[in-house]
Amino acid sequence: MEALIMTLQLILSLAILVTLHELGHFLAARAFGIRVEKFYLFFDAWGFKFFKFKKGDTEYGIGWLPLGGYVKISGMIDESMDKAQLEKPAESWEFRSKPAWQRLIVMVAGVVMNLILGMIIFSMNIITFEKQYLPMNEVNKSGVYAYESGRAIGLVSGDKILEVNGTPLERYNDAASIEVLFGAVLTVERNGQILKIEVPDSTYKSFKRTGQHLFGYDNFSTVADSIIPGSFAEKAGIKKGDEMVSVAQVLTPAFGDFSTELSKHKNSQVEIVINRAGIYDTLLAQVDSLGKLGFRPTAPQFTAVEYSVGQAVKYGTEDAWESLVVNVKGLGKVFKGEEKATEAVQGPIAMATMFGPVWDWHRFWRLTGLISMILAFMNILPIPALDGGHVVFTLYEIASGRKPSDKFLEYAQIAGMAILFALMFFAFGNDIYRQFLS
Repeated sequence: MEALIMTLQLILSLAILVTLHELGHFLAARAFGIRVEKFYLFFDAWGFKFFKFKKGDTEYGIGWLPLGGYVKISGMIDESMDKAQLEKPAESWEFRSKPAWQRLIVMVAGVVMNLILGMIIFSMNIITFEKQYLPMNEVNKSGVYAYESGRAIGLVSGDKILEVNGTPLERYNDAASIEVLFGAVLTVERNGQILKIEVPDSTYKSFKRTGQHLFGYDNFSTVADSIIPGSFAEKAGIKKGDEMVSVAQVLTPAFGDFSTELSKHKNSQVEIVINRAGIYDTLLAQVDSLGKLGFRPTAPQFTAVEYSVGQAVKYGTEDAWESLVVNVKGLGKVFKGEEKATEAVQGPIAMATMFGPVWDWHRFWRLTGLISMILAFMNILPIPALDGGHVVFTLYEIASGRKPSDKFLEYAQIAGMAILFALMFFAFGNDIYRQFLS
């Protein structure tokens, strides 16, 4: 059942993205009077399809292979490899008879549609699900807690993060974004002094290993607020109001220190020094498999801020582009040999697992927005058979005044499809190996 839910979420996400991507091509083509012969969600490989109907000059339908979709534009060399039409004189309503600038717009329209869609989804996700944000100045009242990777680059607990790459921070999320881990310069206030701390572009590796960012907002003393009944904390004698002073003789002045030290003693007993109304005592406590005792600390009461519609659009757009930049940088690491392709490339199986076994609309739309931005980038790559390949050939025509021959475009299309099939097989094989064999 869980696999079915994940699969259905992936199929719905792809159906939305593919339909709107192809709709971009369709609307641009029709705007210039170009005939569109077919508009298909998913591929009707070998002629198999769930249903079809015809309206005007266009056949609409749903194919059985959920790996994409297509519009068949008259007079264009595409994945259909329909060469018979090209042997006849060009008609006025064919793609090949239109000026290069019109053909260029038709080619980029799908990518533009995915970019716009991604920004809209991120913005609507903020308005519908997130609604509020944590201001950076709230966290800066006590400063951030520097985790191990943060201390390694020179951060200290209590530092106040003011800027990232010279841009003042309004949201905590912008300081703690994944993009920062791919290289940035932090402007920090420490004891009244302004410092610049450089984040190396290799810092993301520590995040992959530990799941921890450079810093968090755990820079507050560990005082028990509520004890979970029957927990190890209750059995050890911890009471509401107790302050945790040390774990295994290591001082823990901040909750971040306490959590870090406690995680080193999973499934074992550990000595904890507490301060109870000015009296210090040592307790022996059992730590669970998650590195926790079973109490909630008294955390600072941060004042969240409601997003306005304008802010939701602004930050949604920024978040959408950040998600794209992070993935492009990750792909760049693969080409540079700094990351293994087997670890970075994901196919449909891995994508489905990202949605999770429970249908969560917040997560669904966040991932759909992310995939929309990635789909735009992947489609604009200069690979024949992708939109980017057609764009390159059209730009060459505009610059040189010479149009590539139909034979050249045909061979380029075949080569591009071979590359795409190879990437598809690699992604599928990689998914299968990681999910079932590794």
